[in-house]
Amino acid sequence: MAAAKDSKLIFAPAGTNSTPRADQYTKGSLSRPQLDPSPFTQFHAWFTHARSSGVQQPETVCFSTAHLPSGRVSSRYVYLKELDARGFVVYSNWLHSRKAQDVQSNPHASLAFWWGDVERQVRVEGKVERLSEEESQAYYDLRARGSRIGAWASEQSQVLPKELGERDVLEKRVREVEERFEGREDIPVPGFWGGMRVVPEMVEFWQGRESRLHDRFKYSLNGEDGDWEIERLSP
Repeated sequence: MAAAKDSKLIFAPAGTNSTPRADQYTKGSLSRPQLDPSPFTQFHAWFTHARSSGVQQPETVCFSTAHLPSGRVSSRYVYLKELDARGFVVYSNWLHSRKAQDVQSNPHASLAFWWGDVERQVRVEGKVERLSEEESQAYYDLRARGSRIGAWASEQSQVLPKELGERDVLEKRVREVEERFEGREDIPVPGFWGGMRVVPEMVEFWQGRESRLHDRFKYSLNGEDGDWEIERLSP
């Protein structure tokens, strides 16, 4: 039976509780002495802890962009593939995808990691820059052959025409790319595909606490000298 027009389909979900009260976070705390001066080192420490604590695919991250002049925001989950001295790197199609269109009009983006098993999240805000073809090729060569073929075949986020069979269109393109590179393992990275680095201007580390009184610390880049300022935020 369809829900009434004014009814709530979801109201106050409570995790594992049998009451409307949300679960409490009790697994840790975060204080200033625990923080490294560098957000890169701090992130690496937290990421390593998440992996060793059994967090499933801690590299999963929500990547958000906004298109100008409309200001409309779009988000999607991708994998963090690299962390270097400049920033956080993800890989994707940078010609056809929605995020590519957003970045062309607005170079600002954000990342959000959620590691529920350790009750932590990390937010990153900054500008994006494209990796070189050589850098992208180095990662591309590590992908499974099917994924390399798929990068060539998929016009990411573009409509697959219903009148042409939708999925059939994609599979036809895959067959064509397979034929093109038959017998080859040295498949070149497509010119429209590659890495995008989010160069952070802000990184926030969040540790869940009881009564929603979470510990939050924000690293902000000082534009004058390149140092990072650390501030505690209200939960």
